[in-house]
Amino acid sequence: MDLGLPLSEVERIRSQEDLYRHVLDAAGLPRGPKVLEVGCGLGMGCVVTLREYGSTTVTGMDIHPEQLRRARSAHADLLREEPARLRFVQGAAESMPLEDGEFDAVISVEAAQHFPDLSAFAAETWRVLRPGGRVAVASFFTVDDAPSRPEELARLLDTYASGLDIARPVKALADALMEAGFTSVRVESIGPHVWPGWDLWLSQWWAPGTWPRNFLHAYEQRILDYYLVTAGRPGQNADAGTATAALGS
Repeated sequence: MDLGLPLSEVERIRSQEDLYRHVLDAAGLPRGPKVLEVGCGLGMGCVVTLREYGSTTVTGMDIHPEQLRRARSAHADLLREEPARLRFVQGAAESMPLEDGEFDAVISVEAAQHFPDLSAFAAETWRVLRPGGRVAVASFFTVDDAPSRPEELARLLDTYASGLDIARPVKALADALMEAGFTSVRVESIGPHVWPGWDLWLSQWWAPGTWPRNFLHAYEQRILDYYLVTAGRPGQNADAGTATAALGS
């Protein structure tokens, strides 16, 4: 992506799809996986998973009924074509209306900053995963647990001042996953690949000095970063084997 030029809607969508591919690749999906996306929004990630990763089923879960309505509307044709493979359900990250051991992988993209209880999310993720299943979460967190971080972010960003986004260190999610029983917990900063393009996209509507442009400032000041966190539930999945994404198909 050329960050020296204005971003079109096509490029924005492609960049979002590429983020999902990065998360799905990190999840190390088995062949024919059953995948859950927590905080699915409009369902873009569910469609990428279904079309490119050979998924047997994909479930998109979101707490907001309006988001689910929009997702079902946006993907109405696919829902009609693949009624047994794609579904959207309402549920909270801390209380999932799903069966024990139902999924091979749980993913979540840019939603965990809203979750009120990371420990409950980790415990529920453990519950709905099969032995050998994996979780991959991409979102933004504070870089450390310095007591000043919530106040700093509330000054910079309206979403933190209002409580929509919650200021927590990425270590809080990693610790919650380990406490739930997950192993091979890995934290990777992907901020250099996210924040500059995000700021360029925002610049089409927001002038320098307005609060949305402060996401990049918070990153540059080493307050906030964008992370990919992965972990595995110990055990052996009988269907183990890595699926390969058909990128560009």
